Amino acid sequence: MVYWALKIVKMFRIVFLLLSSVLFFSCQEKKSDDIVMPYYNEPDFNPLFITSKDQITQKITHTIDSFSFLNQDSSVITQAVVENKIHVANFIFTTCGSICPIITSNFKMVGDAFQNDTNLVMLSYSVTPWIDKPYVLKKYKQKNGIQKSNWHFLTGDRSQIYQLARKSYFAEEDIGFSKDSSQFLHTEHILLVDKSKRIRGVYNGTLALEMQHLIEDIRKLKAE
Repeated sequence: MVYWALKIVKMFRIVFLLLSSVLFFSCQEKKSDDIVMPYYNEPDFNPLFITSKDQITQKITHTIDSFSFLNQDSSVITQAVVENKIHVANFIFTTCGSICPIITSNFKMVGDAFQNDTNLVMLSYSVTPWIDKPYVLKKYKQKNGIQKSNWHFLTGDRSQIYQLARKSYFAEEDIGFSKDSSQFLHTEHILLVDKSKRIRGVYNGTLALEMQHLIEDIRKLKAE
């Protein structure tokens, strides 16, 4: 009898531990889903977690500035293309042999995840626009097997691209914020921007795992 009593006690302990584990991980998953997406208002990328609409209006003053560049098809792309849409942006150049091919390959994971989503715009700005003419960018897009129609590879005036990158997107964080267009721009960062043109995430484009986080965060933004 003692033997069977001990067996029953052990069984109850196992069941209890299993149930506890399930509840724990369920709670953890719920907490993860409930995490508020931060706002980034300064180039130091100090996250601000705000839920009140009034506070957002008061405290989050930084937005992406207006722009006008040519894409790979020589079409003029302005801020109108991202109006009331989520967009993600990165900065590459076609002759880059180091991190850019990795970034483009990883960024493509995001494009593939939202292949037919017209409400997500992807912008890849060239940091060597004097080399990356529209036809060069078109070949680059084709070479990388990119099919997403609203993924635009952009070129134009160097100073305007660098200004937008450093002052609007905080592409090089606070290190690059005070630099001018004479200093070369090179960054692995990919920026997530919401429908109101506010920065909501920064990711390392050389890491595939970061792209998974970006995909998850895009879905969270869509649910806001």
